[in-house]
Amino acid sequence: MAEPRRVAIIGAGPSGIFAAQALLNHPGIQIDLFDRLPTPYGLLRYGVAPDHTSIKGMGVALARVFDSPDVRFLGNVELGRDVTREELLGAYDAVIYAAGAAEDAEMAVPGENLPGSQSARSFVAWYSGHPDAVPFRLTGVRSVVTVGVGNVAVDVSRILCKSVAELTPTDMPDAVLNELRGHEVRDVWVVGRRGPEHASFTTTELRELLTLPEVQPVVHDDLDGLDVTTLDRRPRANIEAMRAAKQRDVPDASMRLHLLFWHRPVEIRGNRRVSGITLERTALDADGRLIGTGEDRTVECELVLRAIGYRATPLPGVPFDEARGVIPNRSGRVVNACGEVAPREYAVGWIKRGPTGVIGTNKSDAAETVAALAEDLEDEEMSRPGWGDTAPLEAVDELLRRKGLTPTSYADWMRIDAAETALGGRYGRARTKIATWDELLDIARGPGSVSSRRGGGGAQGGQHGGVDGGVHGGQPGG
Repeated sequence: MAEPRRVAIIGAGPSGIFAAQALLNHPGIQIDLFDRLPTPYGLLRYGVAPDHTSIKGMGVALARVFDSPDVRFLGNVELGRDVTREELLGAYDAVIYAAGAAEDAEMAVPGENLPGSQSARSFVAWYSGHPDAVPFRLTGVRSVVTVGVGNVAVDVSRILCKSVAELTPTDMPDAVLNELRGHEVRDVWVVGRRGPEHASFTTTELRELLTLPEVQPVVHDDLDGLDVTTLDRRPRANIEAMRAAKQRDVPDASMRLHLLFWHRPVEIRGNRRVSGITLERTALDADGRLIGTGEDRTVECELVLRAIGYRATPLPGVPFDEARGVIPNRSGRVVNACGEVAPREYAVGWIKRGPTGVIGTNKSDAAETVAALAEDLEDEEMSRPGWGDTAPLEAVDELLRRKGLTPTSYADWMRIDAAETALGGRYGRARTKIATWDELLDIARGPGSVSSRRGGGGAQGGQHGGVDGGVHGGQPGG
């Protein structure tokens, strides 16, 4: 009987799990899903808004992959720190990189590094209980400006606008709820460089934001002159939702939600911390290019959140296209600097195609990559262990032992899952996130264990590495 093929997937977020699901359609393959975090599910666990439980329900479907005896979860292992690319290639027939996108796109304006200027991703990580997240302090914040007109901007704005009573049933850590309970934010701004017809909001998300109780929507742009008959269905529905919001009067509103289009940031103002943001009015020139008009306005605020996109970071030793921010590939097959296919290496998710699409997009993306891998497995020249290498593959468990690694397993994750469910039960919720490396690893190791943290910072401290599960840094989207 032929030896089973061994495939390592680097990142146990949705894209990595979809890849594992697709691989299970090909008998004779054993799959190890690695992740830097001690928990699986990545973006689904740390990127989806906690008040959107229907999307989180996708976890039930994704969890089925771990029912297979041919799939293992190996958490708390980081590529480059704990294992190298060469070691993985020496232990597996193939390696699939599903590490997502770890960095934020920057606005590149003066004052962007002032305290109070943050990425929306870091705010999402904080309220989602990511163990690397830096705690937010909202004391003294009365106005927040979010730059970007996608669903991330909608999510952070909605969390700020909702009452704590509405958020209490979610799985937010208790420390996050306590901080939100005391905030005094009265104005939330969502700013876009282009017009409302160009915004990438999902209409359902936008309508929910614009109809929150006790929140007065303020749409600053004139929508009457827009010819919606020329627009596709989604932007047309978005415009109609904004038109309805302009007519909405909320007596005794506790907050105002501002939508401002055709403006771009040119400077974040402040001495020791953010006190405002200067925005320049924009327009399209005759060639359809976005230009500044020289007309500025300043919005006073104490917190600026940029939600203008993500970018992948290079994985140690793995080919990377700096200009595009992806692993260069052909249908998922990794391509080296000489333009040649790198044998036995593949990519899925955002690190393959860039930060586009929604969670479900990763399913078809993974299917394409796995089809290429399966085709390569059938190649006669790659029919023996190592796909033509003279040395046999190293035993995976021996590699981990030799390096002194004790990964968390799926059984360990189930202990964390049970602990979070029990903690939520104390507060009358379905779940409450455990948000520190020490607690997560102590629970994973079982009673009486002492954590051996190899992750980022501690209890929601340290530098935030992202919001999706990737063995290289817990990145979003992939």
